[in-house]
Amino acid sequence: MSSKTLKKIELLAPAGDFEKLITAVDYGADAIYFGGEGFSLRASAGNLSTAEMKKGVDHAHERGRKCYLAVNIFPGNEDIKPIENYLCEIERAEIDIDAFIVSDPGVIEILKNIIPDAVIHLSTQANMTNYKAAGFWHRTGIKRAVVARELTLKDIAEIRKKIPPEMELEAFVHGAMCISYSGRCLLSNFMAERDANRGMCAHPCRWRYSLSEEKRPGEYYPVEEDERGTYIMNSKDLCMIGHLPELIDSGLDSIKIEGRMKSIFYTAVVTSVYRKAIDAYYKDPENYRSDPAWLAELQKVSHREFTTGFYFSKPGKSAQNYKTSSYIREYSFTGLVKEYDAETKMALVEQRNKMCRGEEIEVFGPETDFFIQKLEVMLNESGDAIDSAPHPQQLIKIKMKKPVRTGFMIRKRKEQ
Repeated sequence: MSSKTLKKIELLAPAGDFEKLITAVDYGADAIYFGGEGFSLRASAGNLSTAEMKKGVDHAHERGRKCYLAVNIFPGNEDIKPIENYLCEIERAEIDIDAFIVSDPGVIEILKNIIPDAVIHLSTQANMTNYKAAGFWHRTGIKRAVVARELTLKDIAEIRKKIPPEMELEAFVHGAMCISYSGRCLLSNFMAERDANRGMCAHPCRWRYSLSEEKRPGEYYPVEEDERGTYIMNSKDLCMIGHLPELIDSGLDSIKIEGRMKSIFYTAVVTSVYRKAIDAYYKDPENYRSDPAWLAELQKVSHREFTTGFYFSKPGKSAQNYKTSSYIREYSFTGLVKEYDAETKMALVEQRNKMCRGEEIEVFGPETDFFIQKLEVMLNESGDAIDSAPHPQQLIKIKMKKPVRTGFMIRKRKEQ
């Protein structure tokens, strides 16, 4: 089959707030998923007000991108009326949501009553693990199912063969992995009185644990021989950048990046890398090879060690990090380009982390490779030369070695 006849897999990127939505669009996402100010599973993300949602959806649609709204909490009785009011508000605001991501059957029923023509995607929280379940959800009107993260590529391929062709499948391919079954976790509720299934997870799977014996109160024993304890539930991060052909061959319609609570730097880098990989594959599928530079780029954002999760087999101990829950952070996101003057080659930059004259920086943007330069000319808003930019979000001017555009970003390697 020629590359021209292949249906291109969708790249779905996260947006925890309005700025991240714009970034995901700029850096190549085909679709963006986000939450409103309630009823999605990322209560700690900035999320979008109704006004921001409408503005963001219009921005994405003008550029041919789709927008999916997560309403995927597991509600209690007290949540039902507020959810109804919320969906009525979305309907009254005439926000053209392309699909709603939902996990609870009750919310699906509410959504159908309030917005009868709504397209519904089944959240991974619903634990769709087999073709019989997929068929059931399809008969209830679900257009797309986000498969459980516990499935292998072989499992997904079998589901694809045994469900109606019009039903779509989506899967996470990059980002944090939850220790609990497809994210349905009770630990946070039990230990911190924060309900993970209502968007308030305290992430106790990242905490350090030791063993205690009931008749020896106050005495703690490491699970392994390590005086600091052990992170027995701390998964590595998912990364499938080296396996794009296998993902496509499994029959997936959409591949999804985790990370609504992460930075615009993360959104930009990860979205850009997977965009390049997808475009390279469809340009020449037969000769496609994963570029090692893509993995190197992904390692420049805050991350844990990488794993392929369940895709090839059930993960063993190598998929866990028992020593630390800390992220690997080798680079700092230092600036966001707001404007660029081609004549003077000066960029107006909003500072995001301290940078100093004489430092080596990397500059990158959509549809380009990064370039490296020394930070030689840096001016404050008055046009005076400065040696450093230490103040959060201060506006400065930097002379660029190559042309840039609004939305380009600056990073630097941290001192080792």
